[in-house]
Amino acid sequence: MTVAEAATRCGRGAVPVTVLAILIATLVTATALADDPVTEWDREALARAKTPPLGLPPTPVPKDNPLTVEKIALGRKLFFDRRLSANGTMSCAMCHVPEQGFTQYELRTPVDVEGRSLKRNAPTILNVAHQESMFHDGRDTSLENQVFGPLFAANEMANPSIGHAIETIRGAADYDGLFERAFGSPVDVRNLGQAIASYERTVLSGNSPFDRWRYGGDETALTDAAIRGFKLFVGDAGCASCHLIGDEDAVFTDHALHDTGIGYRNEQNARLNTPVPVEIQPGVVIQLSRAAVNAVGEPPAKDLGRHEVTRDPADLYHFKTPGLRDVARTAPYMHDGSISTLAEVVAYYDEGGYPSPGLDPAIRRLGLSDGDRRDLVAFLESLDGDAIEHLIADARSAGVGNVMARPR
Repeated sequence: MTVAEAATRCGRGAVPVTVLAILIATLVTATALADDPVTEWDREALARAKTPPLGLPPTPVPKDNPLTVEKIALGRKLFFDRRLSANGTMSCAMCHVPEQGFTQYELRTPVDVEGRSLKRNAPTILNVAHQESMFHDGRDTSLENQVFGPLFAANEMANPSIGHAIETIRGAADYDGLFERAFGSPVDVRNLGQAIASYERTVLSGNSPFDRWRYGGDETALTDAAIRGFKLFVGDAGCASCHLIGDEDAVFTDHALHDTGIGYRNEQNARLNTPVPVEIQPGVVIQLSRAAVNAVGEPPAKDLGRHEVTRDPADLYHFKTPGLRDVARTAPYMHDGSISTLAEVVAYYDEGGYPSPGLDPAIRRLGLSDGDRRDLVAFLESLDGDAIEHLIADARSAGVGNVMARPR
């Protein structure tokens, strides 16, 4: 059985995803010992980027970083390598977990190399190839550059310098020849970013029930509830004014930044010393005073949104419009992970958000019925692509690099 056949069987329920991932990792580890590190997964990933799933536009690829199977294989390996953090504990995949929609649903915000909570939710990398800017505040405009933010942020992977990260890779024997094979030169700043970006561009999810209904002509692909939800989404609810839907494809974002009221709400709550909900066991939430919470950890960091990038008062509490593909898989929601379910997101916008001084004018009280809210959730749930098991198995085909670099 080939890896592709195994992934297909997994999608049909014949093989559990976790078992498949272990099998694939074992197979690819053996393959990596051979002269050619490229596998069937890499070739399929390249084909996926060149011929995207139904509903997605052509994959944007910069002219100075054309996709190749060698770059994809190398980028995937780097994405899962914990050695690329200051203490060897964190990889990109620790915050973008394949089995959790390539984000994290266990925590509202991820933790750093020393266990401290970050202030923002981890955005999914599903379809990140189609994002015009990166991070919740849009501070980077290319995947090639984006990787260096987490690598060097003191509260994320905490590398002290680019030279340190490069030397870590140079000192790892399992990287011998891989950059030369992919780029024709040893590892450097430029090709490190290009390699990881190459893998990320292949993490594409489409062919959802919505895509098959709207773009594939399958009138049976959506439930009646989801169809009603779609009509609300593009109609009275006004969601499509920011989460755009095209005639031939959709990435569900206007690539702009807006004040949704969440940032201002958080600032007000901190100032008013409002109680903090703390989940002490699954489903059991108690309210603690903010002073009690601060006594056992650092006070929450302020988050001024796009203003932290531009220093423009007009950008205060502005955050990027996320894409909505696979949104049912990528809870929790909002830039801070403060909303747990899609039903709660719909309720927040139906109630007109939080009254921030700069609240986007598109956010207003909608007056939806309970049925309308359920229909909108049904529509959002119809945006999940059909190949997530395959993408998970593809991701787990890379060995986790969590061993100490071997001296030369």
